[in-house]
Amino acid sequence: MIKLVDRWQFSLKVMAMYPGRTLVLVLAVAIGVSSVLLLTSIGEGARLYINKEFNSIGSDLLIVLPGKKQTSGGSLPFYSTTPRELTWRDALAIKQLSNVEFVAPINAGTALVSAGNLSREVITIGSTSDFLIVRKLVLAKGRGFYHSEQQRIRHEAIIGSKLKKSLFGDARAVGQWLNIADRRYRVVGVLKERGESLGLDMRDMAIIPISSAESLFNSTALFRIIVSLKQKSREEVTKQQIINLIKQRHDGEEDITIVSQNAMMDAFNNITQVVTIAIGVIAGISLLVAGFLIMNVSYISVVKRKAEIGLLKAIGASSNEVQLLFLQESSVLTIIGAVLGVTLGYALVFTSNAFIPYFSLAIPLWSTLTTLIVAVLISIGFTWFPAKKASSLDPVIAMRGN
Repeated sequence: MIKLVDRWQFSLKVMAMYPGRTLVLVLAVAIGVSSVLLLTSIGEGARLYINKEFNSIGSDLLIVLPGKKQTSGGSLPFYSTTPRELTWRDALAIKQLSNVEFVAPINAGTALVSAGNLSREVITIGSTSDFLIVRKLVLAKGRGFYHSEQQRIRHEAIIGSKLKKSLFGDARAVGQWLNIADRRYRVVGVLKERGESLGLDMRDMAIIPISSAESLFNSTALFRIIVSLKQKSREEVTKQQIINLIKQRHDGEEDITIVSQNAMMDAFNNITQVVTIAIGVIAGISLLVAGFLIMNVSYISVVKRKAEIGLLKAIGASSNEVQLLFLQESSVLTIIGAVLGVTLGYALVFTSNAFIPYFSLAIPLWSTLTTLIVAVLISIGFTWFPAKKASSLDPVIAMRGN
């Protein structure tokens, strides 16, 4: 019977005797493992990025959308024709509800914004002073809108830092005039540098009072209404109150859809998790390729080492022990390759995060553990038949090398 220590020593000596084979197998496994980890880190990074964006604007928000959701069971709503549009007056009515703290009606469109000879076409949002609060936007310079400016057409604007840089450079923007479409607006505030939030670049946008936006876009229809709650625990009650209120104001028609921030975040999480698993499985094909390589090399090894196998069986090694020797060699090579692959994967992620800090990759723990286990199982599975063939060799014939 071959002792465990002897088996390990034997495996290490064999690997040293065939350095080329050892290097190829280790690299094949390492590349497969690192590929899986790198691709799943992209999916996990996307999930964490989305969560960070949602958390940055709070989890106590409700988004009121025009149109009634017509499908069930899906995450993305499809809407029917809206009998009546959501208006600023609807938003004012919602704000009177007991559990509502802030309400930001949004009238949005794209418009050409210019100052002097410089111009940019950017998203222009019409809203109230509550918009800065619910979106957690901070002013670097100037002020927000006064309540009185929301109720009458005031040609005043708050601009993002990127838009300010494009139009005014390093000069002071607050107090200066710019054109939005064919209207003149005075800059009263500049947003602090923040970047994109849920796909909306806050640096490259203009915010004007809701009443001015209605005049600019010649429409009182709202894109959506963002509602901030006082107590998150009363979210469902407040949602029903909003539905009943709008139904009453819209001639008995339930023509809105209310989406909570948490529901949207859960939907995105589900999507990114499925995508992460899918790309992990696709990347796992590289491990299968490594498995076929291990099997072919193992078959060649059996042919080359017939005399050695015959000698082992002649001195008393059983067929099971011979088979176990080959499986152990393969497992050791796979473990070395897997550890190298994990190290390489984490190193690539660390390097990526250093150069691209705004989108951090993250390797989920389940991906690391699953990849290691699958790599070892693939190694054992693909080495099984070559090892079985080695164990079934007749010792006399094998020692002749035939």
